[in-house]
Parts: sequence; C-alpha cells; structure tokens
Amino acid sequence: MAVRAIRGAVQVDADERELVLEATAELVAEVVRRNELSTDDVISVLFTATQDLTAEFPALAARRLGFADVPLMCATEIAVPHALPRVVRLMAHVETDRPRSEVQHVYLRGAQALRLDIAQ
Repeated sequence: MAVRAIRGAVQVDADERELVLEATAELVAEVVRRNELSTDDVISVLFTATQDLTAEFPALAARRLGFADVPLMCATEIAVPHALPRVVRLMAHVETDRPRSEVQHVYLRGAQALRLDIAQ
C-alpha cells in the first residue's frame, strides 16, 4: 500500500459559517467517494482558506463527516493579489493501492479554474 497525496479545492459562495462548512463537506465527501476511501485510509488532511474566509475552520466539516481521529490542520492561504477569492483547499495524505496516475483530485464549483489540467 502506498501513501498518496490528494489535492482538492472548492469555492465558497460567501464567508458565512454554514456555507464554509457545506462547501468543505462537499469537497471532503467527493474526495472520499472518487478515490474509494474510508476514514481509516486517511493519514492527515491540511486545509487552507483564502484570507477572505474567516467564519469557520474548514476542518470542522471533516470532523462532522467522521474524521474524529484523523489529524487535521487549517492554515491561511498566501495573499496573492489575483487569486481566486473564497477558496478552501485541501491536501489529504492517504494510504491506497491506486497508482499516482489514478488518484482523483477534486476541484468543485469555481475552483475548477485553478487546475484545469487535473480537475476531473
């Protein structure tokens, strides 16, 4: 079994607590679904949020989805002037038998524009 990193991002409609949690939960659930994972497969998840998202920690959404014993961390994305606003990103480290070429990276809503090369 290999350790792989899975990337993902979602654009949030507004800096409101429930919208941040809803968008993040959608992102995490889609990463799990597309990569056929269980929470036992997840080693850790790093979340970042753009500086305009301060209503809630994105990790809370993962906790609510059952990531109770998975190490989670939140950080602020660097402030690049032309960056896409209101984006939550994640990098999940997982154990999987999938080769790197079959890992499904997930970019939802407006965040698809961030990585047209790997968004599926």
